[in-house]
Amino acid sequence: MEKKYFVHESAYVDDNVTIDEGTKIWHYSHVQSGSRLGKNCSLGQNVNVGNNVKIGNNVKIQNNVSVYEGVELEDFVFCGPSMVFTNIMNPRSEFPQRGSEFYLKTLVKKSASLGANSTIVCGNTIGKYAFVGAGSVVTKDVPDYAMVVGTPARLKAWVCACGNKLSLTTSLDSNEKATCSKCGREYNKTGKIVEQI
Repeated sequence: MEKKYFVHESAYVDDNVTIDEGTKIWHYSHVQSGSRLGKNCSLGQNVNVGNNVKIGNNVKIQNNVSVYEGVELEDFVFCGPSMVFTNIMNPRSEFPQRGSEFYLKTLVKKSASLGANSTIVCGNTIGKYAFVGAGSVVTKDVPDYAMVVGTPARLKAWVCACGNKLSLTTSLDSNEKATCSKCGREYNKTGKIVEQI
């Protein structure tokens, strides 16, 4: 039976992996046992997907990214080049911590973008449509539609689903409304909760 996905000849896919239609796995990548990749995903060069990782549909993982066990990526997530996930809070080479009981779950929700060279410390959730700036270090949960930058990453702005900045303040006490100047989507902000109307 013809495969409905593409794996470059230099890539390696372990047994017991599910890969859905339209997904492409490029040069020198490795997908480990128990992982599931959704439809129309793209894994760039030198991507490692750990054991039992769940990746949704239409996810784009750029070159040199490792998605370790304990990380889940929902649909349309973008992982920029060389960004980093962790999965253990207190790693020690002398005292190995292997196995799912040691891994803190990291969830990246639908359509979030993680900029190049950013780091996501394990145990946190990145909200839907959130944007993590290049080189930022995320040490706590990121709300839906939030743009965070810096080390540690802090709220800088709110963004539309299309990625355009919204005219909402970063005050966590205000209630506001905004319309995207690019696509016209409308938003309501209550404190630190931003929702599309």
